[in-house]
Amino acid sequence: MVYIESDSTSPYFNFALEQYLMKEKDLEDNEIFMLWRTNPTVMVGRYQNTIEEINEKYVKENGVNVVRRVSGGGTIYTDMNGWQYSFINKNYKVSSIDFKAFTLPIIEALEKQDVNAYFNSRNDLLIGGRKFSGNAQYIKGDRILHHGSILFNTDIKAMVESITVADEKIISKGIKSVRERVTNVAEHLNKNIDCIGFRDIMLESLLQGRKNIYKLNEYDIRRINEIAKEKFESWEWNYGNSPKFNITKWGRFLGGKVEFRLDVEKGIIKNCKIYGDFFGIGEINMISKALCGCKYEKKSIENILKEIEVERHFYKISRDQILDCIITN
Repeated sequence: MVYIESDSTSPYFNFALEQYLMKEKDLEDNEIFMLWRTNPTVMVGRYQNTIEEINEKYVKENGVNVVRRVSGGGTIYTDMNGWQYSFINKNYKVSSIDFKAFTLPIIEALEKQDVNAYFNSRNDLLIGGRKFSGNAQYIKGDRILHHGSILFNTDIKAMVESITVADEKIISKGIKSVRERVTNVAEHLNKNIDCIGFRDIMLESLLQGRKNIYKLNEYDIRRINEIAKEKFESWEWNYGNSPKFNITKWGRFLGGKVEFRLDVEKGIIKNCKIYGDFFGIGEINMISKALCGCKYEKKSIENILKEIEVERHFYKISRDQILDCIITN
């Protein structure tokens, strides 16, 4: 495994770096690891509606970055007192989502610090029933990107204000509620260390003495900045067009929330947009396009879904559940 050394705290640069390493950069080792942090940032899942996930007034007034991931899952907040980790495998033999394989090294590194962390049934890491890490994956061919967050000493108040409606009563209740459900790793360490000290401890465990470190050169940095500007900094990627729809159907399942917004004219689906915090492999737009032109009736939609590997696009959500989500009698 090769460790990529980068001091950038820009979320746009670091997401562009992930893409560059996964798609363009050839290294001697096909297994790549990154540990990075950003300025205050709201990271939105690939299939989410950004406008509905963020407190736009707060993030603009407080200079909070907004960026969309290439992976599914829900919205997270991170800052300079939190860490993001990325595993990239460019010769991945498994064609399905598997969070446990990539979160185990994080759990083991924390165990060495006497922190009892564990994986839940979906995509989170917990300590004492409280979440400190969310994880997501993106698979393309035989290449996988797994990235996750670690709340080390993140500002919970800023987290709540960035992703909820700016009402003081709601925020007050939200902070209390979030504090009951999430935790910072710093609260569970038996010694007082800062964010950089925590990084060094984690790297010592994760790299296991390996000295295979790659430092970005001038060409790398120039190309990564190009990707960041073209994609991850763009309004089209982070917000995109959000057309109006006349039918909204949604459901919450083991694999997450899925929401279908449909324009239906004279019984025919004319437009379809899919939102949610679910995970999946492949392009979700394929399902949207397949449904356009279809009659808005159960049998017709069922026939369309039979031709699609639904379970690959919606992790831990069945074809029948998706059908019931789109249309119920």
